[in-house]
Amino acid sequence: MEPSERRHLTSGPTHRPAGTALAALPTVAELLEDPAFRAGLPEVVVGGDALDAPVRWVHTSERGDIARMLDGRELVLSMGTAWPEDDAALGVFVDSLADVGASCLVLELGTRYDALPPAVRSAAESRGLALVVLHREVRFVSLTEAGHGRIIAGQMTALRARDEVREVFTSLALRGAPADHVVRELARALGAPVVLESLAHEALIAEIPAGSEQTVLADWERRSRAAHREAQAGAHGEEGWLVVPVDARGKRWGSLVALPGQAHPAGRANVLSQGAIALALGRLADGGRDEWAAIARRHVLDPLLAGRFATPEAMAARLEAAGVPVEGRLLYGLALRGSEPSPAEIEAWALAAGGRARALAMPSRSGAALTVVLLSLPAHRPLDEAATAALQRALRDGGRVAIAVGREARDVDGATLALHEAIDNAGEPAAGTVLWVERRPLARLLSSLRDDHRLLDHGERVLSPIVEHDQRTSGDLQRVLRAALAHPGNRTAAARAAHLSRSVFYQRLELIETLLGVDLEDGETQTALHVALLSRPGARD
Repeated sequence: MEPSERRHLTSGPTHRPAGTALAALPTVAELLEDPAFRAGLPEVVVGGDALDAPVRWVHTSERGDIARMLDGRELVLSMGTAWPEDDAALGVFVDSLADVGASCLVLELGTRYDALPPAVRSAAESRGLALVVLHREVRFVSLTEAGHGRIIAGQMTALRARDEVREVFTSLALRGAPADHVVRELARALGAPVVLESLAHEALIAEIPAGSEQTVLADWERRSRAAHREAQAGAHGEEGWLVVPVDARGKRWGSLVALPGQAHPAGRANVLSQGAIALALGRLADGGRDEWAAIARRHVLDPLLAGRFATPEAMAARLEAAGVPVEGRLLYGLALRGSEPSPAEIEAWALAAGGRARALAMPSRSGAALTVVLLSLPAHRPLDEAATAALQRALRDGGRVAIAVGREARDVDGATLALHEAIDNAGEPAAGTVLWVERRPLARLLSSLRDDHRLLDHGERVLSPIVEHDQRTSGDLQRVLRAALAHPGNRTAAARAAHLSRSVFYQRLELIETLLGVDLEDGETQTALHVALLSRPGARD
């Protein structure tokens, strides 16, 4: 084949599709496996990682100054007919290709060179530029057609994939899909963990494969800040995290972080950006509501309460990443009943007290509203009466709020027990008072046995007559019994706690004794009734 048959006909720069996603481009190694290239008996002289370089154009040229016509990511085909004569100039030629970001240099032997010049090999090795020689003559037009066909096919696949991704996340935004659903779809599309984080680098919503929480979320804040610095500098960090801001109209709410995963035909950054747009539109539609914070609270407290975590260490990593430190801290579970306090108010109180908290409004077992709080305090600052009094002062209608405080804990398992203790006893304290379960050994014992069928059966058998009476008449016998047992020997205080006059209170007690067939003055009966009442979650609330 004559050199003129293969020479590029124009002297201008190569024209290529703009905005090419590297993920959609074939690599040097993939092109070399194409039958058109295989026909030339290619030999890889310099390979390794250089073969993974993406190729966005196949350019044919014999010129030694072709680098000024390139834009980068080209595979350059040549027979070397117009290459420089001396070794130093050959080295400069190869350096110029590497400087503009060419992906590979392919030399066909047999026209000018029977063997690869050592200077070319040495320069390519020092610059990490893929270098290939063809031992059999091939039509360069066949190579360019094969290469461009692969490139264009990849671009079409990428365009279709981008359209599909855009359609999916636009649909999610228009439907008002919650943020956790958007994050879940991102993780599914990317095949990798995805985290929505706050401006303070707290992991608000994390979609992570089961069993990977500890690996993904450990030391989250430090690693996230490093990834942000690297992204701003345009560098790829050691961990390969992809970071995209969630912002709109000049306001930024947080960032999406995707950990390394499989390539996506639409480009991983493009997929993450579409998710960020959907989340930003959701924030704009929310107005003043902070949907992210509410979902983030559920993502922290729901798994803790339900025991949906692989190991305590994994749950601790999730808590730490969400801004609730565990290591070396004192942990408390609180349950607040009455006036529906705002989780944001409770978390602000915790910050003022030098701690961190996550609060979540949820129905109790009886259906009454409770606010459950996981509180983390420094080891030198345990929760005390002054702090709980400050909490009640910090709340709107704090005087109407009753607080149950579970045990002091130092790890995830202990914190889980503390939360359940607080929830189980939330119906015990009167409005404006605090119940410390740690100081109520019977309440603490029954909380630890709350799911024992024998205890539940005892409560049902002993109390069913007055429970059924209250249901038929919308009565208050359970509340009266609770007040009587809370103030044994002091009927005046008991009547006051039940918000009844003494005469009406005595009438209620007589009715209870009649329905249950018991003597409320008997100590053993009082104990049995107290245990039964505490064993019934509905009676506590």
